[in-house]
Amino acid sequence: MKKNFFWIYHNTLLGKLMIYTFHYSKDNLWPDKWVVRYNYKKRRKKSLNLKNPKTLNEKINWLKLYDRRPIHTQCADKYEVRKYIKEKIGEDYLVPLHFETQNPNDLKPENIPDFPSIIKANHDSSGGIFVYDKKKLNYQELQNLFTLRLKKNYYKSKKEWQYKNIVPRIIIEKLLITEDGKIPLDYKIHCFNGKAHMIQVDIGRGSDKHFRNWYYTDWTRCPFKWTSVSENKETNPAEFDVPPPKKLEQMCALSNQLANPFDYSRIDWYDVDDKLYFGEITFHHDSGCRPIEPEEWDYKLGAMVKLTQK
Repeated sequence: MKKNFFWIYHNTLLGKLMIYTFHYSKDNLWPDKWVVRYNYKKRRKKSLNLKNPKTLNEKINWLKLYDRRPIHTQCADKYEVRKYIKEKIGEDYLVPLHFETQNPNDLKPENIPDFPSIIKANHDSSGGIFVYDKKKLNYQELQNLFTLRLKKNYYKSKKEWQYKNIVPRIIIEKLLITEDGKIPLDYKIHCFNGKAHMIQVDIGRGSDKHFRNWYYTDWTRCPFKWTSVSENKETNPAEFDVPPPKKLEQMCALSNQLANPFDYSRIDWYDVDDKLYFGEITFHHDSGCRPIEPEEWDYKLGAMVKLTQK
């Protein structure tokens, strides 16, 4: 059947029209499983095994389809997750929240703090707007930008269900800055069945020298890489090491508490002059579509994740 499908696609106008229609309407018209398979095939150039997933990426995609609980929606919501953090580990780890609204027109001088802050959407998968001096903001452009952002639903393109039912809103938090005036490193702890296993450290984010190092919880280097694409460049590991955070042990212990309900999750932290702040929880790192190299490690890491949902 697959051979017939590809023959129709390559050799007939009808086939090309079917693929074109799928590509531009898949967000709403096609079953979630089809879209997940299509996205994986497009990015990885191979088929996705959902019947008997073996690799970590395959299991992440399986969880995308078959582990859909209200707690995922809460934890993916950058506003509602604050309640989860407060309940599980305490509010001391929350970045101070200054303002929240569902109306972009509320982005005006009286609602922006005088101290450095970050403006972001609670349902967004990208970074926010850094504000060092609110007098320099173009408020009309800011309102227009967030009007568009609030209309996006990130469930549609990748079928990551946790984003589907988030009520979009804008949040303004204190911008975390170290004593020497720098944006702190963020540490992304990948947890398997509620236990911290490996730590992703991004260096030089937003620059053409963006590296990504991988460490085990004892801060020994991992023998693999799991890159993204940033500034048209892969985030390969650096030849140099970064020192472990002084709160590493505490960071891992807290991650275990937060990751407990999930087969796979990524818990993000900021270490600001030895004080820990929670960043976010992610359930489908790079949507499970970026290669782990050498490929054998995709299988080795996948074997460590037990799928507990039926």
